[in-house]
Amino acid sequence: MRHLQREIDRLKRKVLALGALVEENLRLAFQAIEQRDSAKARRVIATDELIDQSEVDVEEECLKILALYQPVAGDLRFVAAVIKINSELERIGDLSANIAERALQLVDEHPVAVPLRVAVMADRTRAILERALDALVRQDAVMAREVLVADDEVDELYAELIDELKGVIRGDLEHLDAIVLLFSVARYLERLADHATNIAEDVLYMVEGEIQRHNQAAVAPGTAEELLELGDLGCGDQPD
Repeated sequence: MRHLQREIDRLKRKVLALGALVEENLRLAFQAIEQRDSAKARRVIATDELIDQSEVDVEEECLKILALYQPVAGDLRFVAAVIKINSELERIGDLSANIAERALQLVDEHPVAVPLRVAVMADRTRAILERALDALVRQDAVMAREVLVADDEVDELYAELIDELKGVIRGDLEHLDAIVLLFSVARYLERLADHATNIAEDVLYMVEGEIQRHNQAAVAPGTAEELLELGDLGCGDQPD
């Protein structure tokens, strides 16, 4: 049992180190957007490779524990939850890299103001991720449930931002590409918050043994679909 506990503690340290790396990369990615900083954007993209490798390392550690020690009860739930959380962290890392790629594209576009709601979304999303990881560290079900509530606020901000960007596009067609890139960033943030919420749900499973079902709220039908099409057009290579 002592050997198993040592392996569990080691696994915990590894997944928390990965979480800290992902959290820092998200912070840098949005700084790259706000500051039009290509160096920070490239740093985020380069670090994503380290995140991918760390995700593989954590998964291998989980499989080793399952094979060698055949944990049961709480230990088994912990390992099972870490496997899922590990995947969510890797996806968050990918989305941060996507934001950094948009930052590189924005450097080549005419400067446009970043809407306040995008910055607020970024702050709320970082807070959700931080709280989800804190809930993991403390194995705190109350804190995990707070994340579920906070995700609804991000969804509301996203819906409001869609309407705001639609008006901005109508008034500034000349800089459509840059505005659509900002919409793309907001879309990534909304998806990122969902992944952080999934981490909180996995923590609830770890602590309480009950599988949570995440209900996706509908976001601005019609308007959302219209801008999603624009976002897809704006996410590729930009014209010279």
